[in-house]
Amino acid sequence: MNYLVISAHDYRSRRKAGVHFITAELARRGQARFFSCQYSKLSELKSDPRLSLDALANRKGMHEGVECYLWKTPIHPFNMRKPALRPLEAMLFKLYVGFASPVLKAWIREADVVVFESGIAPIFFELVTRLNPAAKTVYLASDDLETINVASYVKRTFDRIAPRMGALCLKSRFMLDGVPASDNRYIVPHGFDFSVADHADPSPYPAGQHAVAVGSMLFDPGFFVIASKLFPDITFHVIGSGKGAQDGYGPNVKVYDEMPHKTTLPYIKHATIGIAPYRADGLPAYLSDTSLKLMQYDFFGLPAVCPHGIVGDYRSRFGYTPGDPASIDAAIRAALAAPRRTFRTPLTWAAVTDRLLDPARFDDTRIPAFADRAPAVMPATAQAATP
Repeated sequence: MNYLVISAHDYRSRRKAGVHFITAELARRGQARFFSCQYSKLSELKSDPRLSLDALANRKGMHEGVECYLWKTPIHPFNMRKPALRPLEAMLFKLYVGFASPVLKAWIREADVVVFESGIAPIFFELVTRLNPAAKTVYLASDDLETINVASYVKRTFDRIAPRMGALCLKSRFMLDGVPASDNRYIVPHGFDFSVADHADPSPYPAGQHAVAVGSMLFDPGFFVIASKLFPDITFHVIGSGKGAQDGYGPNVKVYDEMPHKTTLPYIKHATIGIAPYRADGLPAYLSDTSLKLMQYDFFGLPAVCPHGIVGDYRSRFGYTPGDPASIDAAIRAALAAPRRTFRTPLTWAAVTDRLLDPARFDDTRIPAFADRAPAVMPATAQAATP
């Protein structure tokens, strides 16, 4: 089988997301190709994590068994935000597809399965159906389109073509409102790489209590301004936030640059508690099910502190209100007193990929009739038996 993944990530990036693990699994099953789009000189303005790969742009390369291509254009289409500019926005997107990379076109023609990751990728759906109508098409909903603020043109295009895709695979029931109602929707939860346990020793910490936070998504530095003063005896380790040391951080806050994923694992396993310091604005409820950092904390039995909105029904998490010292104090104290336990077992990435490629074959991917009523707490679909 020949698999093609279209994404605004790049498979060679140091920062790993779910699409990277799925692609690695696809490479074990056949030929996997990863086409990275929405990259140009404009990307420098947003500190795109692919900037470190700029020298590799516009040429094919192999990375860990996956053929990769980072398509760099002079400019790329983007969300122009203002309604008056939507005709110009639409024109740029249409030109982007109309002058699609010859590499993308060739890879589409040769693909048996095309995976479109949420974001800009769905704008290429009709190009796929025109060049290769026999290809199986799968939408991988890593994020809700409204949450990541895609351009109006992208959202309109997705709403139009979504019912025609082979499968819409959502990582959380909280994403249901973001996709058109159709019978090709499935719940395929976030997977987990159980091999992380092999890379999580030895401890990088001296004696004492240590709290760790990993990642930059919706990062709220204000949490550490408050927490470092409330708990001067805890050392807070902030890894890869993308912001550096901030005014107001106490001397007990240690800030690290972004690290390779495996390098972060000892910091997570041997911490006393984990922190998911998401800011309140724009915090999507589905993060309760898709946050990789929270899944890693739970895997290592680490009590976690996070905003109330993403505690969900996870007993290892303790919620707080961003910006509120009293609730931050209470959440940290509760986490410090909690036992180190893993309360649920996620699916392996192999099991996730099985469901992604043929979701109708699995009972645990189906959406019950009540799901459209947006439950306050998502049932633990990820508790399905792990192969």
